[in-house]
Amino acid sequence: MDSTAPHLPETPVGLSNAPAGYGSDVVAETIRSLGLPYLALNPGASFRGLHDSLVNHTGNRDPRMLLCLHEEHAVAIAHGWAKVTGTPMGAVVHSNVGLMHATMAVFNAWCDRVPLVLLGATGPVDAAKRRPWIDWIHTSRDQGALIRNYVKWDDQPASVAAAQEALVRARQVACTMPCGPVYVNLDAAMQEEALSAPLPALPVARYPAPEVPWPAPAALAAAAQALRGAKRGVMMVGRVSRDPVDWAARVALAETLSLRVISDMRVGAGFPTDHPLHAGAPGIFPGAEALAALREADLVLDLDGVDPAGAFKAAGVVPPLVIRASMDHAMHNGWSHDHQALAPADHLLVTAPDVAVRAMLEALSVPARPAPQPAPAAPVVPEGPLTTDGLSAVLRQETAGREVTLIRLPLGWNGGSWPLRHPLDYLGYDGGGGIGSGPGMAVGAALALRDSGSARLPVAVLGDGDTLMGLTALWTAARYRIPVLVIISNNQSFFNDEVHQEKVARQRGRPVENKWIGQAIRDPDPDFPTLARGLGLAGFGPASDPASLAAALREAIAVVESGLPAVVEARVVAGYTPAMASALTRES
Repeated sequence: MDSTAPHLPETPVGLSNAPAGYGSDVVAETIRSLGLPYLALNPGASFRGLHDSLVNHTGNRDPRMLLCLHEEHAVAIAHGWAKVTGTPMGAVVHSNVGLMHATMAVFNAWCDRVPLVLLGATGPVDAAKRRPWIDWIHTSRDQGALIRNYVKWDDQPASVAAAQEALVRARQVACTMPCGPVYVNLDAAMQEEALSAPLPALPVARYPAPEVPWPAPAALAAAAQALRGAKRGVMMVGRVSRDPVDWAARVALAETLSLRVISDMRVGAGFPTDHPLHAGAPGIFPGAEALAALREADLVLDLDGVDPAGAFKAAGVVPPLVIRASMDHAMHNGWSHDHQALAPADHLLVTAPDVAVRAMLEALSVPARPAPQPAPAAPVVPEGPLTTDGLSAVLRQETAGREVTLIRLPLGWNGGSWPLRHPLDYLGYDGGGGIGSGPGMAVGAALALRDSGSARLPVAVLGDGDTLMGLTALWTAARYRIPVLVIISNNQSFFNDEVHQEKVARQRGRPVENKWIGQAIRDPDPDFPTLARGLGLAGFGPASDPASLAAALREAIAVVESGLPAVVEARVVAGYTPAMASALTRES
């Protein structure tokens, strides 16, 4: 990326500071009052009134617009922001067509339980006000129905006053545990309506999200008694907060009760993975040591796990006693089965998992204390062609002495190759298991780290398929000077599906040598450094051995630490990883 190129500040000129004169002016003022820092968007005529108000009425600040090249990227950027901060930012999508583009990213945010305020537009709803052709095809009778099964709430306000209330309610609902995305659809005619009289602002502070409830006393007492009596307890760490105080409390509870701990790569760092109580390496699915711990357990404390029933099934046992701390049952609607199989809960604590941990520490009269931090072993860089483990080792070597946030990792990543020792060390997967969200989430998370003043180095290790599907999201990082290091772990294939094709071929007695057909991403080989440079980022590689990767990373890290984004292509040898082997075993 050329850091000497002129930078467009996007500061509007000639603002009059006049009071709100149109419906969309009130909408823009209300969005500002909600504290949404950004609105990620791809432009659309259905919200042209709001766009004008954001530029010429509120001055493109609080919120500031972030131009994206696809609606799915806009929502993914807001998702990445929420994974760091735990708070929502906004995204805006154009009419029905933009919303249809964004649906996969909305589903990801739903499955990942992150707060997100999505704004849309339609109409004019009044057919007499529609322009010929284009307004008709971009108007839907019930636009929210496209995503209603995977948002917490949606609305289509018919007046300016109703829009005010809808926006305030939207943020309240999005931030109420369990968190999730919400959608407000703004009628184009309402946006462009001239106000006949000023409309007073809603006092947003009077409409907060409800506090997370403390566990019911009887349920808490029963759970604490069960924990005291456990001899071989296991703590499963699921969707927990990124607060270091909560991290220390989880460690204190595990150490006090000698609980073995299982953490989950789908939801990010929740417990130090090199702690003596951690049962093996974390993964998308439980590994051998974690499954052994579950088989031996006389009690399991489930802290809002993504799929506890699946873990019990993989272990082949249902633990004799299960304590579950979660409010997730409030999100289950039957359309999506992201709630997973029904898991037992002999003691159900209806609260956030970290509130439950604090309550149990209090009930057990145990103070939270920082975890002892053993010195991590130095990475060993394997010789020969570059593998995923080799990529991890070289990256650890080249980032030594820095605090790194691993925003995203590929499915084949070995959870034991990189010790996680802080809640921001790793942010987790995308929730919905689609492909193409990685680049957008990397941009959003890096933006949140930058704006928080964090000195952390934001790193996203993405697969080649994921990158190609979401590649143009990286232009937004270049446009707004968002420092992020994107490493493409390029095995030149949708290799996860090669694993599935091999499994099917073996089951049917057919040649496994054909598994690559319809999966390989080569001939021609995408040139990722050139693609990155074409989008305004610095591009390095391809590196196919540890030495060349180390050299590329050194250059790229220097770019990122100067405040700009960079991409490194790492050509890795395709093959089975421990995570893939675990997945095949689980499915067999």
